[in-house]
Amino acid sequence: MKKQNAAVSAAIGSLVALGLSVAATQSAYAAKEGMEKCYGVVKAGKNDCQTASSACAGTSTADGQKDAWVYVPKGLCAKIVDSSDSAG
Repeated sequence: MKKQNAAVSAAIGSLVALGLSVAATQSAYAAKEGMEKCYGVVKAGKNDCQTASSACAGTSTADGQKDAWVYVPKGLCAKIVDSSDSAG
Protein backbone atom coordinates (compact mmCIF):
# COMPACT_ATOMS: atom_id res chain seq x y z
CA MET A 1 0.00 0.00 0.00
CA LYS A 2 2.85 2.40 0.73
CA LYS A 3 4.27 2.03 -2.79
CA GLN A 4 0.92 3.03 -4.29
CA ASN A 5 0.65 6.07 -1.99
CA ALA A 6 4.17 7.15 -2.94
CA ALA A 7 3.34 6.85 -6.64
CA VAL A 8 0.15 8.88 -6.24
CA SER A 9 1.99 11.52 -4.21
CA ALA A 10 4.72 11.74 -6.85
CA ALA A 11 2.16 12.09 -9.65
CA ILE A 12 0.30 14.84 -7.80
CA GLY A 13 3.56 16.62 -7.06
CA SER A 14 4.53 16.48 -10.72
CA LEU A 15 1.19 17.97 -11.79
CA VAL A 16 1.50 20.79 -9.27
CA ALA A 17 5.05 21.55 -10.42
CA LEU A 18 3.96 21.53 -14.07
CA GLY A 19 1.08 23.88 -13.31
CA LEU A 20 3.36 26.29 -11.48
CA SER A 21 5.91 26.32 -14.29
CA VAL A 22 3.21 26.99 -16.90
CA ALA A 23 1.77 29.80 -14.78
CA ALA A 24 5.22 31.35 -14.35
CA THR A 25 5.86 31.15 -18.10
CA GLN A 26 2.52 32.76 -18.95
CA SER A 27 3.07 35.55 -16.44
CA ALA A 28 6.55 36.27 -17.73
CA TYR A 29 5.31 36.35 -21.32
CA ALA A 30 2.36 38.60 -20.48
CA ALA A 31 4.58 41.02 -18.58
CA LYS A 32 6.83 41.85 -21.53
CA GLU A 33 7.06 45.58 -22.03
CA GLY A 34 6.25 46.98 -25.43
CA MET A 35 3.62 44.35 -26.22
CA GLU A 36 -0.15 44.67 -26.64
CA LYS A 37 -3.09 42.33 -27.20
CA CYS A 38 -4.30 42.18 -30.78
CA TYR A 39 -7.72 40.65 -31.41
CA GLY A 40 -9.15 39.07 -34.54
CA VAL A 41 -5.90 38.17 -36.31
CA VAL A 42 -5.04 34.82 -34.78
CA LYS A 43 -4.99 31.53 -36.68
CA ALA A 44 -7.17 28.78 -35.19
CA GLY A 45 -5.45 27.23 -32.19
CA LYS A 46 -2.76 29.93 -31.92
CA ASN A 47 -4.33 32.40 -29.44
CA ASP A 48 -2.27 33.50 -26.42
CA CYS A 49 -5.00 33.27 -23.78
CA GLN A 50 -8.65 32.46 -23.10
CA THR A 51 -11.55 33.65 -25.22
CA ALA A 52 -15.25 33.97 -24.46
CA SER A 53 -15.77 30.42 -25.70
CA SER A 54 -12.57 28.69 -24.52
CA ALA A 55 -10.61 28.52 -21.30
CA CYS A 56 -6.97 28.62 -22.31
CA ALA A 57 -4.30 29.46 -24.85
CA GLY A 58 -4.22 27.58 -28.13
CA THR A 59 -7.93 26.81 -28.18
CA SER A 60 -9.43 29.31 -30.61
CA THR A 61 -11.61 27.46 -33.10
CA ALA A 62 -11.46 29.65 -36.21
CA ASP A 63 -9.02 31.88 -38.06
CA GLY A 64 -9.71 35.53 -37.23
CA GLN A 65 -11.93 34.73 -34.23
CA LYS A 66 -12.93 38.18 -32.92
CA ASP A 67 -12.40 37.41 -29.20
CA ALA A 68 -9.10 35.52 -29.65
CA TRP A 69 -5.93 37.55 -29.20
CA VAL A 70 -2.18 37.33 -29.51
CA TYR A 71 0.56 39.58 -28.11
CA VAL A 72 2.22 41.78 -30.73
CA PRO A 73 4.65 44.70 -30.48
CA LYS A 74 2.85 47.94 -29.57
CA GLY A 75 1.59 49.77 -32.63
CA LEU A 76 1.54 46.71 -34.89
CA CYS A 77 -2.10 45.81 -34.27
CA ALA A 78 -3.27 49.14 -35.71
CA LYS A 79 -1.47 48.27 -38.96
CA ILE A 80 -3.16 44.87 -39.45
CA VAL A 81 -6.38 44.74 -41.50
CA ASP A 82 -9.45 43.60 -39.50
CA SER A 83 -7.58 43.71 -36.18
CA SER A 84 -8.60 45.41 -32.95
CA ASP A 85 -6.95 46.25 -29.68
CA SER A 86 -10.12 45.23 -27.81
CA ALA A 87 -12.42 42.19 -27.88
CA GLY A 88 -15.52 42.48 -29.93
